[in-house]
Amino acid sequence: MIIVMSKKATEENINAVTNRLEHDGFSTHIIRGVEKIVIGAIGDKKAISSMGLELMAGVENIVPIMKPYKLVSREVKSEDSVIDIDGVKIGGDNFIVIAGPCAVESRDQLLTAAEGVKEAGAHILRGGAFKPRTSPYSFQGLEEKGLEILAEARDLTGLKIVTEIIDAYSLDMSLAYVDLIQIGARNMQNFHLLRQAGKSGKPVILKRGLSATIEEWLMAAEYIMSEGNYNVILCERGIRTFETATRNTLDISAVPLIKGLSHLPIIIDPSHATGDWHLVTPLAKAALAVGANGIMVEVHPNPLQAMCDGPQSLSLKKFSLLMEELKPLSQLLKKIV
Repeated sequence: MIIVMSKKATEENINAVTNRLEHDGFSTHIIRGVEKIVIGAIGDKKAISSMGLELMAGVENIVPIMKPYKLVSREVKSEDSVIDIDGVKIGGDNFIVIAGPCAVESRDQLLTAAEGVKEAGAHILRGGAFKPRTSPYSFQGLEEKGLEILAEARDLTGLKIVTEIIDAYSLDMSLAYVDLIQIGARNMQNFHLLRQAGKSGKPVILKRGLSATIEEWLMAAEYIMSEGNYNVILCERGIRTFETATRNTLDISAVPLIKGLSHLPIIIDPSHATGDWHLVTPLAKAALAVGANGIMVEVHPNPLQAMCDGPQSLSLKKFSLLMEELKPLSQLLKKIV
């Protein structure tokens, strides 16, 4: 259920309603929109009818939420959420670009990538310090050393930084270094990790699972938000289908679908979706055209020498060309890149 507060409702009114709900066993979440403030109440909806909330000062209306995901839903917040990362705004009319190598391999490699993507116009630097690989013999990441290099790159370029966390250990270690955390496709339904990410308070990029439905994806976001962390960015990175021509199948229809169902921003990862750098630029343009709030692109100073995902990584020169090609399209669509 959501309790819609009137425009004239005071903080005292809001506190009184939340206190009443929590006294009767409800979990409450205050969502402050541009036009109104609503209180999400998670609990036994049958009890709401006997509480007399509609008679309390400042209460305008009580509305049931029909979707299984509550806090994520457009029903609880009609306008788009905009996640502000110290001035980098994700959502609304903004189209942000996250770029960098799949993995932090060395200081020289990452600093070169950081300077290159910054010069080309990226907003956020990505780099994996912890790598969940299919093979136990593949490069697993530099861990804290990688985080230290990422932090140095932020100091050098001013770019915000994001890395993937894979468990409670990597989460705890990353919090002191990064501006955002990423939960990858393999961990989308790691519910304990989702709750821990929610409790961390850090903005979260939540990638869609390899075979996850839209509803399962949104329910995963609900886990994070249910812990009081409303700074969630969804990332479509391709799903598994019977097609073998590409690494995964990019579900471009997920963008308008999500836009209709949820107020959360959504970005596209064309690199992991295809596994082929040739397809990254056209799909990045498609992401912008279909209404995505940004892209996450793998960029490496020397893709041929990359320790992971080289075939899907753009060189710095190709990334610069991508950014140039996005500009006229963004102007046509009135997006801020």
